[in-house]
Amino acid sequence: MTRLAHDRYVDEIARQVAQVRDVVTSGADLSAPVPTCPDWRLEELVCHLGGALRWVAATVAGRAQEAVPHDEVPEIAGPAPGSAPAVLDTWFAHSGRLVVDALREAGPDTEVWAWADDRSSGFWARRMAHEITVHRADATLAAELPYEVAPDIAADAIDEGLELVEWAQRNTAHDPARDLRGPDRSIHLHATDAPPGLDAEWLIRLDEDGVRHSRGHARATVALRGPLTSVLLAFYRRLPLDRPELVIVGERGVLEFWLARTAFG
Repeated sequence: MTRLAHDRYVDEIARQVAQVRDVVTSGADLSAPVPTCPDWRLEELVCHLGGALRWVAATVAGRAQEAVPHDEVPEIAGPAPGSAPAVLDTWFAHSGRLVVDALREAGPDTEVWAWADDRSSGFWARRMAHEITVHRADATLAAELPYEVAPDIAADAIDEGLELVEWAQRNTAHDPARDLRGPDRSIHLHATDAPPGLDAEWLIRLDEDGVRHSRGHARATVALRGPLTSVLLAFYRRLPLDRPELVIVGERGVLEFWLARTAFG
C-alpha cells in the first residue's frame, strides 16, 4: 500500500500530541479507568504513550542499530502517579517535541533499528502517528470527550493494522494472528462517509495461506459498514460492534473471530 508523506505523519503526531494534552488539561479525572485498556488509568495511558514517543525519539535521534533499552531513555516513565495535570502535560509536551524533532531531522529514509522488516525512520513516523491515533481514542473515551481523526490518517491506520497482522502471522510463532489460517472466508470494511478518492473500502481474505488484504469494493462473507472513524475504532476494538452507526451484513461470527485474534495495542 502507498504510504502518506513522511511530513504528513510527523505533522499528525504534533497535532495529536496537542489533542492529548487537551484531554490532560480538560479537568478529566486522571485516575479514571480506561474502558478500552482496562489495566490502565488515564494518567497511566498518557505515560505509556509519552514513554513510547520518547523511546522512538531516542531510537531515531541516536540512529540506533539495535533496540534501545528503556532504562537508557531519560524520564521514560513519566511523572510520579498522582502528579498534577500541569506536570503530566509538561512532560507529555516535551515527549512530543522530542519525537517530532527527531523524525523531522532524520527524514523518511534514515536507517534505524525497528522490529519490523522496514528498518527506517519512515517506519517509525507512520507507526507513532497511528499509535497516538488509537491511544488518543482510548484517552478521549476515558474522559468522555469527543473524538475525531482526519480521514487520510484513519484509512492509513487501517492499512497499517492489516499489514501488521500479516507481518505477525509470518514472523511471530505464537501470535494469535496465526490462528486466522483456515477455510476461505472474507471480511469487507466499508466506510460510508469517506471523501471522494480515498477508496476507504477493504477486502480481508482469510484462507489456508493466511491473511491477505486489498483496497476496493467486493462481496464478502461478512461486511462491516459505517462512518470511517467508527469503522477504524471497531477495527481496533475500541468500539463495540453493536453501535447504532455500524451495520453488519453476513456472518457476524467471522468478524468476531477476526477481532478476537488481532491483538492491537
